[in-house]
Amino acid sequence: MQAQLDAYLEHLRTERQVSSHTLDGYRRDLERLLAFCEREQLQDWASLDTQRLRRLVARLHMDGQSSRSLARLLSATRGLYRYLVREGHCKHDPANGLTPPKGERRLPRTLDADRTAQLLDGAVEDDFIARRDQAMLELFYSSGLRLSELVGLDLDGLDLPAGLVRVQGKGNKTRELPLGRLAREALEQWLPLRALTRPADGAVFVSQQGRRIGPRAVQVRVRQAGVRELGQHLHPHMLRHSFASHMLESSQDLRAVQELLGHADIATTQIYTHLDFQHLANVYDKAHPRAKRKDSAE
Repeated sequence: MQAQLDAYLEHLRTERQVSSHTLDGYRRDLERLLAFCEREQLQDWASLDTQRLRRLVARLHMDGQSSRSLARLLSATRGLYRYLVREGHCKHDPANGLTPPKGERRLPRTLDADRTAQLLDGAVEDDFIARRDQAMLELFYSSGLRLSELVGLDLDGLDLPAGLVRVQGKGNKTRELPLGRLAREALEQWLPLRALTRPADGAVFVSQQGRRIGPRAVQVRVRQAGVRELGQHLHPHMLRHSFASHMLESSQDLRAVQELLGHADIATTQIYTHLDFQHLANVYDKAHPRAKRKDSAE
């Protein structure tokens, strides 16, 4: 069973070319599934049935696993069994028809427009680190990029005169996105400093040694900007969420926001409609005479 699992993970890496982050997630979930099968004394993957898998999901849920984590486990299991069926190792998918327990869907945290402006509109030192970080922040918010899309961006993906950026998203799908004026200006100020490092490849964002900057380094720089400018925790996906929320709030065009974010399923994008409604509800509560609560002293 371990050998077949290893073969599937190698298939994901080489043929499907999933990201290292996605691959690590699949590995963790499927190794947990394998450990369960070993405790159940199953000899092969074909011996795992729906009843046993349902019992595993129920046990993990009782142990505090979130609905999202369980959905990811079931998704990984379905992917594994599609591979096993295709390779002739078994004839069924025990996850077929199984759904995770419903859990409360947490709304993503965002910055409002004023806080975003506070983050981006401050004075920027004219040096390597400051210009690079400003360009990264502007690009995250301007085009709604994922962290992996930003660190993987190459120079040939930028068309500054046309105001476009081309990124490779999930599933190696390429999409072309508009680039705002301020993001273009930040990139124009950054790129000459980048060139001084004589980068080894075409990476847009590099370290002072000319090496492509990694995801962890970007997360650290974004977090530091949040503390410095806003006095709060900030991560790259919060800027992507803010981009999506502000676009939907202004345009009310869910399909367009779906295309900009690169979501395969519009249901993923629909969470931002809840954010928009929450914003409207807050405005209503504060502004409508019949919505205002009486002061506790009255």
